[in-house]
Amino acid sequence: MSTLQIADSLGLSFVPIAALVGKDYNLGSAHLNSRTSRAPQSMDILIRAENLTKQFLAHGALPHTAVSALNLQVHEGEVLGLLGPNGAGKTTTVRMLTSILKPTAGRATIAGHDVVTDARHVRGIVGHLTEFPGLYLRMRAREYLDFYGELYGMSRAMRRGRADELLMQFGIADAANRRLSEFSKGMRQKVALIRSMLHSPRVLFLDEPTSAMDPHSAKQVRDAVAQLRGQGHTVFLCTHNLYEAETLADRLALIRKGELIALGTAQELKTKFLGAPTIEIRLAKPLGQAWSTFMQNGGAEKFHVEEFTETYLRYRTAEPQLNNPRLLKALNEAGAEIVTVSEAEQSLEHVYLKLVENV
Repeated sequence: MSTLQIADSLGLSFVPIAALVGKDYNLGSAHLNSRTSRAPQSMDILIRAENLTKQFLAHGALPHTAVSALNLQVHEGEVLGLLGPNGAGKTTTVRMLTSILKPTAGRATIAGHDVVTDARHVRGIVGHLTEFPGLYLRMRAREYLDFYGELYGMSRAMRRGRADELLMQFGIADAANRRLSEFSKGMRQKVALIRSMLHSPRVLFLDEPTSAMDPHSAKQVRDAVAQLRGQGHTVFLCTHNLYEAETLADRLALIRKGELIALGTAQELKTKFLGAPTIEIRLAKPLGQAWSTFMQNGGAEKFHVEEFTETYLRYRTAEPQLNNPRLLKALNEAGAEIVTVSEAEQSLEHVYLKLVENV
């Protein structure tokens, strides 16, 4: 009995991926389109959620709303980072988008395919790494990946070539013939990630992809995500690792109690919720004049001074690209000996805490 026959007897639904993936997503990674820009190269909307809602019923209790009227669009070739505390609705959102959970209300589409009415097709064009992936521990790594490759309709040569490529990429090729029960937690996480990437899905959903990994392995995962973005794939990344989110994601979506509360690039969120960046100027010796004297050209009211001494100034301005050069020009003309001009770091953690935890 073939793998597909076994899957059918178990009630599993798979579509041969080769029949679903367009020419821009050839399963052989050597033929994938190369895209080097970080920003999405296409304005096509690949993931669309409209008033997406999920409620869970408990006997004798009011329904619990895990996700409430979520509206979200993700473009082709974009990496979207989904942030939020435990219980915010991140995993529930991903399960609806991957056709695992049926929404209570609203709708969602992946590449134009409805996640409810065309669930079988959706499952065929997405890859999904869950936070706690289940593996068949009695199988050997290469055997396990070959099993899943056949479920996805990949030819023997294609699935074995792709598995070998990814095993090598993640540094576990030498363990390919060992049983998964012998693997460490980090190694098992790599195998689960390889499984989700095996068929070169158009959309890859990653839920805490670097959990249980050492720093080197985590970097390998980040490099793999960056490579996928460069090849035009769309990645939906759920993570608590803010560095990872800011490094990889084109945009960030923050949810709290099932509701979307912020959406934008990391810099947009910092500017919107933390204000204009803070600039610091240090001098070698005192000016001999008030700092405000040198702010007149730009209009002193355009500078919000937070702290100053005779040789130090810390301020904000809503238009740094205009006002900073003017101030520096005035200081230079007055013979000021400028030691440093720097922008104080605005942390994504501060944004997260302010929005999600109301700090």
